Amino acid sequence: METVLDVSPWGILTDEQLLKLCAANRNLKFERNAKGELVVMALTGGTTGRRNMRLAGQLDAWTLQTKLGEAFDSSTAFHLPNGAVHSPDAAWISNTRWQALTSNEQSGFVPLAPDFVVELRSESDRLQSLQDKMQEWMGNGCRLAWLIDPQDEKTYIYRMDADVEVIDTFDRMLSGEDVLPGFHFSLSLLK
Repeated sequence: METVLDVSPWGILTDEQLLKLCAANRNLKFERNAKGELVVMALTGGTTGRRNMRLAGQLDAWTLQTKLGEAFDSSTAFHLPNGAVHSPDAAWISNTRWQALTSNEQSGFVPLAPDFVVELRSESDRLQSLQDKMQEWMGNGCRLAWLIDPQDEKTYIYRMDADVEVIDTFDRMLSGEDVLPGFHFSLSLLK
């Protein structure tokens, strides 16, 4: 469940103001959409948290093994070219792109779309909202994205300049393709 707050009387919050708001309210998760609206995200329950950990843990293990880039958890915010600030459930950026950032850019909201993102639908998430968010990731430079829906056991795979592929079972292995070479994730881990 998400709630959009009207902050228009104060204008669009800057990244610095949003960082301060997040720091002062650590029990809440905030995003800023492309229109500048503040979005308050619901905390997840145990089942979703367990699934997120399995997914992020596998991505991090692959990242540590290959040393091809950096993996990020669900608390990392990315400032997209369209002005939105979003935080996926897991993300990855290649070394080339990560190392091109200044230390200030690395420590604040990362000013780019990751090469790879994963959104894991929780019980309170509306599917259409997540699908819209996936299109926003892709439209801002993400190369590969997975929207995983455990409720319906469906996975939506987004690739640059391609139609969305839908997988209707959790008895499959997902591939990181050429974005994450050699990375595979078994959807059965999310059952």
